[in-house]
Amino acid sequence: MAIWDSHYLWAAGHFLLLSSTARIVWAYTIGIFSKAPLTGFWYKAAYAGTLVSYAIVVYKSLGTPALNQAWLQRALKDENVQYALLALYWVISKPVYISLIPFATFSLFHCLTFIRSTVIPKIAKQPPTQPRAAGSTGAGAAPAPASALTDLAKRLGVWTKANYDPAMRFVSQAELAILGWVILRAVTFQGSFLTAIFLAHFIRMRYISSAYTRQAVATLTSIIDRQLVGKGPAVENAWRTVKSVVGNWMGMVMPTTAPGAGPAAGGARAQPAAAPRR
Repeated sequence: MAIWDSHYLWAAGHFLLLSSTARIVWAYTIGIFSKAPLTGFWYKAAYAGTLVSYAIVVYKSLGTPALNQAWLQRALKDENVQYALLALYWVISKPVYISLIPFATFSLFHCLTFIRSTVIPKIAKQPPTQPRAAGSTGAGAAPAPASALTDLAKRLGVWTKANYDPAMRFVSQAELAILGWVILRAVTFQGSFLTAIFLAHFIRMRYISSAYTRQAVATLTSIIDRQLVGKGPAVENAWRTVKSVVGNWMGMVMPTTAPGAGPAAGGARAQPAAAPRR
């Protein structure tokens, strides 16, 4: 049946993630005055949806897992595998609710794209209802005109295209902020150092493959550079040491100025994690 088609399961996972994240946001804002919000349940539900969607995409792109070095190397270089492993880690570790921000951002775009490319065309293709006979008292809402649905689909397409790059930059910045948060919790003995190490390695992998992450790191580095100007040789030398150590670990030269707003000219456009059928 079509409802069990992998594309629908992929979309269901994203809708579950997005709705569960919205429920958590509600619990910590308006719902803070209600009794015992089940944020832990919705956190697990959000990542359950995430893992379903990513598992489908990884299977479609890499096929059946093979226990050999070539397949593992190819898998670890795949951004969908990287995000799937990160989601799995968030599931089995102590909840970090802000970790949902990047995944929910991806899902917002995927859900809108699914509505535009799958839901609306199916609704628009439905045959018109038979007109009621004169004097009939039967009630029922008429389906939306095809022109209105087409216009809605176009608006969704325009919005997602216009906001894609800003959203991906936001995701990269959010990932750095989450890393800072888990490091702060680790050094204050409120969180796990393993979480900080795992996320730092994930950021390293993203830096290698994502222009958005490189831009976010460059922007953050530039901001810190400006803030430390004139703070004295000791502070500036300490910051240079930090950049050198981090740069050596990440296999890069830490930038001091932000690059352009997007990928280099002619480069492939980065895609959000767990993209739909490619």
